[in-house]
Amino acid sequence: MRNTIFLIGAPASGKTTLGRRMAERLGVSFVDLDDAIASASGCTIPEIFASRGEGAFRDLESETLAEVVKRGDAGVVALGGGALLRDANRALCESSGTVLCLETPSEDELVRRIGSAAGSRPLGNRAKERAAHYASFPNRIETSFEAGPSLVVVGKGFALPMLAGRRAVVDGTVAEVYRDRLDEPLAVVPSGEANKTIATVGSLWKAFAAAGLGRRDTVVAVGGGVTGDITGFAAATWMRGIDWINVPTTLLSMVDASTGGKTGCDLPEGKNLAGAFHAPKLVLVDVDFLKTLSPALLADGRAEMIKHEIVGGLKGDSANVPTAAEVAANLMVKVGIVREDPYEKLGRRILLNCGHTVAHAVEKATNYSVSHGAAVAIGCIEEAGLAVRRGLAGGEWPKELAARFAAAGLPTVLPSGLSFEALVPLMRGDKKRAGGTVVFALPCGWGDVRAVPVDLSEEAWQR
Repeated sequence: MRNTIFLIGAPASGKTTLGRRMAERLGVSFVDLDDAIASASGCTIPEIFASRGEGAFRDLESETLAEVVKRGDAGVVALGGGALLRDANRALCESSGTVLCLETPSEDELVRRIGSAAGSRPLGNRAKERAAHYASFPNRIETSFEAGPSLVVVGKGFALPMLAGRRAVVDGTVAEVYRDRLDEPLAVVPSGEANKTIATVGSLWKAFAAAGLGRRDTVVAVGGGVTGDITGFAAATWMRGIDWINVPTTLLSMVDASTGGKTGCDLPEGKNLAGAFHAPKLVLVDVDFLKTLSPALLADGRAEMIKHEIVGGLKGDSANVPTAAEVAANLMVKVGIVREDPYEKLGRRILLNCGHTVAHAVEKATNYSVSHGAAVAIGCIEEAGLAVRRGLAGGEWPKELAARFAAAGLPTVLPSGLSFEALVPLMRGDKKRAGGTVVFALPCGWGDVRAVPVDLSEEAWQR
């Protein structure tokens, strides 16, 4: 049985807008409580306040909420800003589903929104007055935004309640850690890049068939980037494409693989060679998952965050577990580029490949014993050195970059026995090659990443 999701927050925080979008992506019905009150009473909310006062409105609000809960057919309910000030209403919602509180926008933004809808909110701006009330809700949504066809929701403590009753492919480690909070999975996939194979995708197709998934069904991926990539690829190719929802559980997958629509699996010939663009319709980025991650896994995610800092010219903090706001800001670097070039046709999206040509070669050369995040850190530094050799960056740039990655607990040199030259044959297999030439996204400074063709043919490299 699926939980009803109740959205609470300050007036003009966006409950109705987000509620409608979430319900559509989840395939459930939506109720705006204020609209339900107006429909039941035959009066607008301002008219009820003007003719009968706030007390009468609150009584109508409680009665209508009780009726909505009793019907039990609403998947997402947007509540009025003061709907849960009455203890009975709050207890009813918390016993009937999950209450998610939207973070209050800035004061200037609230004033702008309320002013643009003059007359529709009789009580105006009460965000400061009710700040303690809104802060008392533990499950929170920091922000939401569109990333192409995907709705991305970022917050804490909200993702697992939204998965109740849904068919999910779950990473094996996640399934163990959250076994008391997850329904029986559709399939459990083993963790790690070594399992990102066509054989694993085939096992998902078999699970889809056994569950009777049809073209109108939706599958959920719960796990790191590997789980999202192979589940999305299986969804893209099942009955020529079914919808899927992505719930990334590692920092790396939150800031990297969660958005962009790239799905696929590795082949013996190279990484991500089999795949498809198939964006999830909904991405739930819940930083509560980060609480169970080891320092090594957090560092892996920091590598991609630092890559986004390079691309976007941001400044980050390596000392603490990232907040929802930090993850959202970092993810927006990628989202902004993907919006401009969703299918890698215009050349803009290649900037997100910063460090990755070397990184993928390192992963393959070490049989994936080097994690993706560690490989990205090494790759960015090695490619910064290539930028220096080509006269595109100052001589101290690789050292500066190495210090930033080292502060996040990441390696800064190639594994013993490997050199840039030794990786060249593997880099020739990169997807972004044309003959012997590979296009690198070379980091040349903060906010300065350039697409540079490099001839890696044997003859040119020997010269």
